[in-house]
Formats: sequence, structure tokens, C-alpha cells
Amino acid sequence: MSRRAVLTNYDHQSFFCELTGRVGENQPGTVEICRLLDKIGLQSLERRARNAERELYNLGITFTVYSDAEAIDRILPFDVIPRVITAADWAVIDRGVRQRVKALNLFLADIYHDQKILKDGVIPAELVLTNANYQKVMQGLDLPQGTYVHICGIDVVRDEAGAFKVLEDNARCPSGVSYVVENRHLMLRTFPDLMDNIGIRRVSDYGLHLQNALAEVAPANIDNPQVVLLSPGFYNSAYFEHVFLAREMGVPLVEGQDLFVDDDDCLYMRTVAGPIRVDVVYRRINDDFLDPKAFRKDSALGVPGLMRAYAKGRVTLANAVGTGVADDKAVYAYMPRIIRYYLDEEAILDNVETHICAEPEALKYTLDHLSELVVKPVGEAGGYGVVVGPQASAAELDALRAQVKADPANYISQPVISLSVSPTLLNGEVVPRHVDLRPFAVTGKDTWVLPGGLTRVALKKGSLVVNSSQGGGSKDTWVLE
Repeated sequence: MSRRAVLTNYDHQSFFCELTGRVGENQPGTVEICRLLDKIGLQSLERRARNAERELYNLGITFTVYSDAEAIDRILPFDVIPRVITAADWAVIDRGVRQRVKALNLFLADIYHDQKILKDGVIPAELVLTNANYQKVMQGLDLPQGTYVHICGIDVVRDEAGAFKVLEDNARCPSGVSYVVENRHLMLRTFPDLMDNIGIRRVSDYGLHLQNALAEVAPANIDNPQVVLLSPGFYNSAYFEHVFLAREMGVPLVEGQDLFVDDDDCLYMRTVAGPIRVDVVYRRINDDFLDPKAFRKDSALGVPGLMRAYAKGRVTLANAVGTGVADDKAVYAYMPRIIRYYLDEEAILDNVETHICAEPEALKYTLDHLSELVVKPVGEAGGYGVVVGPQASAAELDALRAQVKADPANYISQPVISLSVSPTLLNGEVVPRHVDLRPFAVTGKDTWVLPGGLTRVALKKGSLVVNSSQGGGSKDTWVLE
């Protein structure tokens, strides 16, 4: 079937297109991909898309939506037309993400030690020290390699001019990397002919990089560190990913009840062969639930005494406790200044313009322009609580105005970014849909960035919210050699 049958009717509608660029002309390196799409044809594309969706169900690649009582477990909708990133664009993203992760680690080390950035007035002290995610128990603790954020997901968008911007930092327990690898495996099985003679950087070695990085941050003088992945259990929304990552790293998947701290403040794993010492815990449990003796007393998910072992340097937790203060949406607004302060460099990936409603001028501007802005609660994730002004009803804007006035410090606002689009197969047509990108950075002694990351796509026409919990899907992300 001809190219016309696949892409001729595709209209990127003046948005920057990840496949065709700004004015409908192919991005460097994408001509061959378009040719191969033409060769496959629309009917075959649809048939293989159905096969891919069936395979996702069979593999059990799901996530959980707790807010929907009718359909809790779902597959993440998958679009078979890949999102393509040129080598030149990836070089910018890779350098920018590594710079940002370095600054985040320096910032966390500082605020939990000398607090120079606060004393110098670069960022308001109250924004950090009264933050719900700031953990006083971390004050003065020295961590191996000075690494607090071992696994980081940086959400990147591209605006109407084609410039990359950081939308959000995820420094606590970023999820989604399992979809990156599984999407690639699915494409290799379903579309081997689409990948003919296309030099695409691999993603299948993520588990190896992660395991090596975690071994590098083990407590000192341990030759062969035992790493485990600590999960809340089967009912967690990302449990599939926990199983996947433990398998990819070749480490045990454990729950809190499988671990205990002995009288010498060392962490052990219960096994049929007897207790085994644990040196590194990749934890997918929030701070509050990690240790009922240090945080929430009613937590049945954590390990009593874990923080005591951690404070004495007997075990490493990844990510470190208290990293949530660094991915707070209000702290995010200061990231360009944080980068400048610690690295004496300008941000390679700039922020989206952000108004912090805790500041009087920013609050007034936000309230005066509610219908034009995107308003976000600072502590939420997953797209929850986000209001896109131009798409909100008058009643929704009135309710938002009351919420912002009642608790200004809980909100930021940003201009509506005309996110780039990527061709997406929906209901027999190839149409433009907005996308973002979450590259994953792994840090031990150094930082490595997985080539590509998770491309999320807003499947609803006109929607800018790409989160899976809000109806978004995903694409395979091809970084060209």
C-alpha cells in the first residue's frame, strides 16, 4: 500500500511534529521510517496493532487505576507508530538530563548538610524546611558517592518552536521504565520489517546498568553486594514493573515481611536457606511507609528498624529518603537557579515558565489569568488535580479559584505549552496526538541515561494530559544512531 494510504491525510495542524518536523518536512533520518510505514500499509498496521494489544493482555502488562471502580486493572494503551528522536536531539536531552540529575544530588546533599543554598537566599528556606517531603532524619547523613537520586525520571516536552523544556522532575520512585523495554520487545516481534536497516539505540540493557549502579552505592568494603527490590506487593499499581525490574536485574523481589533488622542494626532477608544479609534496597515504597518505628506507626509495608540500619550506614536505600523535596513542583521553579548555583552553568534543558502561587505577585497573576493557565497542586503526581484553563468550564474555574485562594502555597501555574505531536493510529486513521518524554537516568558513581525513555501520548483529541491514569497511552521511542 502506498505512502498516501498511511500518511497522506496526516495533518500535524501547525504543531511541531516529532516525525515530520515543523513544516511537514521529514526530520533528519526519518525518511526511511516513513518509507517503511508506506510499505507496510494502513490495513497491515491496524491488524498488527490489534495483535500487539492482545499480546499486552496476554503478558499481563497492566497498571492500576484506583479511582475507577469499574475498571481497575488495565493495559497501557500502546500506539504502534514509534516516536522518533534524532541523534542530534538526543545529544541535547542526554546532556541536559545528566546536568539536572547532578544538580539535584548536590542540592539534596546541601539541604541535608550545610544548607548553603538556603543561607545564600537562592531558594527560600521555608520552601524546603517546611516541605512535607523534607525528612529531618536525613540531616547530617553521608551517603555513598553522595548519591540521593539513584533513579530519576525527567519529564521533557517540546514546544511549538521545537525547543525541549523540562515539565517535571521525578526523584522519588519514578515509574514507567518497564513499558520502555517491553514496548521495544513488542515492536521487535510485531514490526521487524519496520525496523529493517534503521539504526536504533538499544534499551534492553537497562537492568544491567541499574544493577551495576546500585552495587556501586553499597556500603563500603562489600565485594559482592546483595541487592533486593522492595515492593508494597501485588495490589500496588506498578507491581508489574516491580516484577519486571527484579527479573531484569537478577535480584530478589521482596516485601516488608521478608526483611528484618537484627540487634547489630544489619538488614537481612528471610530465605528457606536461612537469613541472607542485604546491602542495597531499591525501594518502591514511599518514605512514610518504610519503617513503622521512624515514620507511620500503622505501616505494614515497611521494615521495623530499617532507618536505624540506614542511619548507621549498614544498608543503602535507593532512592534516598527525603528526595521528594527535590521534585516538589514549587522547588522545580528554582531548578535553573539551583543548576547555576552548584554547577556555574546555564540549564541545558530549561524549565517551563512557572508561577509559584505562594508568592503574592504570582498568585495575583494566576488568579487574573486562570482561564489561560495550567494550574497544578505541588504535591500531586499522575496528572491528578491538574486543571487546564482553556479546557475548563466556568464552574471548574470557580472551584479552582476558591481552592487556590484557600491554600496558595499548594499551587503553581504555567502557560499552556503547545506540546509537540506524533502520528498516532486511532480508529483507522493516522492523526496527530500530543506527546511528552520521560528519560530515565541511573546514577551510581556516574550517571547513565537510557536512550529514549517513555513516550506518553494523549489519546483524546486536543488533550494535553498524557498520564496513563488520565487516559494516555505510550509509544516505543526510537533514538537514531
